[in-house]
Amino acid sequence: MDTYTHGHAEPVLQAHRWRTAENSAGYLLPWLRAGLDVLDVGCGPGTITVDLAARVAPGRVVGLDVSPAPLAEARALAERAGVAVEFGVGDGYALAAADDSFDVVHAHQVLQHLTDPVAALREMGRVCRPGGLIAVRDVDYAATTWFPASAGLDRWLDLYERVARANGAEPDAGRRLRSWAHAAGLRDTVATTSAWCFATPDERAWWGRSWAGRATASAFAEQALAHGLATQAQLQEVADAWLAWAAADDGWLGMLHGELLIRVQPR
Repeated sequence: MDTYTHGHAEPVLQAHRWRTAENSAGYLLPWLRAGLDVLDVGCGPGTITVDLAARVAPGRVVGLDVSPAPLAEARALAERAGVAVEFGVGDGYALAAADDSFDVVHAHQVLQHLTDPVAALREMGRVCRPGGLIAVRDVDYAATTWFPASAGLDRWLDLYERVARANGAEPDAGRRLRSWAHAAGLRDTVATTSAWCFATPDERAWWGRSWAGRATASAFAEQALAHGLATQAQLQEVADAWLAWAAADDGWLGMLHGELLIRVQPR
């Protein structure tokens, strides 16, 4: 089992709930149509999955996560939205689906957490029908930037990257998506980028509180301590830096994401 750097603590889930197809999968939306069958790998609380389901209904939509923790919330969301989605626990390296089962295989912020993203892409290609699409999007942490300058946030970024790599993962995944696809034998690709921006007072307060909470009460904090990469006092300093940034009247933060659409070729 790979280690999920963020875990499923409440400060993490509050960020995941913000994600929609519009703000997190815009590069894929023009390719969706009614009747397509979609697999969402790493669905979390299901906000993107449910949005995708509404766009492809009456197509079959399946959302898988490595942990059962967010799935009850995902099922409740689908029920409220009136869309049919099958949610379950699944292994991205060994998907419980036959070859050529889906028209679209989607994974948002997943490959960055895997020790073998190439194997996961190869497995996504197995279950995707010839002519179908694999759609992956991952942040590139090293390209994250903010204002005003903050030594505390500098320490946060350095610590996050070291924790992720101690887990065998790649936090700067966004720039590597095409290379991973090529290594998986998937060469018909279109690469794009998009960014999240947090700048309004409400956006800063929400994002700053989320990361302040993660710094002190999440799997990331536990892993930083377990790997000997930070002390509790240093984690508190990171949390304080996030809150100070959120309170800055001219605060701004941008997170660059790599995106890749892969057209699956006949085997």
